[in-house]
Amino acid sequence: MSATTLTTNNMKSATQLGLDRFAIGLSVLCAIHCLAVPVLLILFPSIMASFHLDDHIFHELLLWFAIPSSAIAVFLGCKRHKDRRVFILAGFGLGLLTAAALLGHDVLGEMGEKIATLFAVSILALAHIRNYSLCREDSCRH
Repeated sequence: MSATTLTTNNMKSATQLGLDRFAIGLSVLCAIHCLAVPVLLILFPSIMASFHLDDHIFHELLLWFAIPSSAIAVFLGCKRHKDRRVFILAGFGLGLLTAAALLGHDVLGEMGEKIATLFAVSILALAHIRNYSLCREDSCRH
């Protein structure tokens, strides 16, 4: 392998690992949002009067970041380690997250939307953790 090929592969690996970390962080942020905001609003009702961020807008913003970062990280990882479980978990997690964000409140109600979102981000985080681990193992073997 040439030095240029090794450098390009290292850059792709670093990009993919960084995107996996970013996607895991988004999943954690989403879970914290789903769990903490209702509790904070009960404990501090004045927050609702002074600071208003519509849940729907927050979910759409998360999707704008989650879908591209997850898709790129999974694609780069699966291209490298060829593990279908990562692809299937990520696809299912992203699909469920999208459905929960766009349709959840109207179809499932507020609590159903939160449960579906937590389930989706958990699946997505598992996909990224597996992707991250497999790519790190692959890097160590070379």
